[in-house]
Amino acid sequence: MDWKLKIVCDPNVLMGKPTVKGTRLAVGFLLDLLAQGWSHDQIKDNYPQLTNEDIHAVLSYSAARIKDEETVPLKFGT
Repeated sequence: MDWKLKIVCDPNVLMGKPTVKGTRLAVGFLLDLLAQGWSHDQIKDNYPQLTNEDIHAVLSYSAARIKDEETVPLKFGT
């Protein structure tokens, strides 16, 4: 899945946040739903304009962004 075909950043839509092409559904919003435990089917039932490929593109885009981030080790318990 090439996320670049499905994820867009348009300054006229949600102030340029990455969204699923042809929608006003932000990548961050959909990631929040997945993090809350929503299944792909639940998301598609509530947002019928989305496809499985759209949801996979959200995950692929997010993985690509994380991969490019510089990380700093977290210190726990200090």
